[in-house]
Amino acid sequence: MSKRIQYTDEPMGRVEITADTLPSPAELAFREEGVKITLALSKKSVAFFKEEASKHHTHYQRMIRRLIDSYVDAQQPPR
Repeated sequence: MSKRIQYTDEPMGRVEITADTLPSPAELAFREEGVKITLALSKKSVAFFKEEASKHHTHYQRMIRRLIDSYVDAQQPPR
């Protein structure tokens, strides 16, 4: 992106704050049964999860699995 962004001091209109729906890294750090697959991820994503996993003394693969599980849970319709 070589085009420079030019900001203005105009009103933004109605602003709505939404809830954060993603779990924190601490919530992703517990163990659950899984199925092995092969998945290619970006280097920055793997680096992020490795760093967060070391802070919480867990495995980064487990945290990624919990993130995906949380997404699936959020997409299921309420019963």
